[in-house]
Amino acid sequence: MKRTRFTEEQIIGMLKEAEAGAKTADLARRYGVSETTIYNWKSKYGGLEVSEARRLKDFESENAKLKRLLADTMLDNVALKDLLAKKF
Repeated sequence: MKRTRFTEEQIIGMLKEAEAGAKTADLARRYGVSETTIYNWKSKYGGLEVSEARRLKDFESENAKLKRLLADTMLDNVALKDLLAKKF
């Protein structure tokens, strides 16, 4: 997964500047990102506070961990079913 150059605090600060009336093109030029990136951040972090963004990141990482565990369990289950099918 690609690491971002900006923390959640910085991203939310940029979005608050945009909400205050700064133009997206000016923000993109000032921070060295594309306008598309700012729009993507707006869709993901729009309306969030810093603490909520941290919780969101924690939930996303926990969800990814649980998905990996589920995939491993399902793979083990399929392997056991194949093994049992070959025995009988």
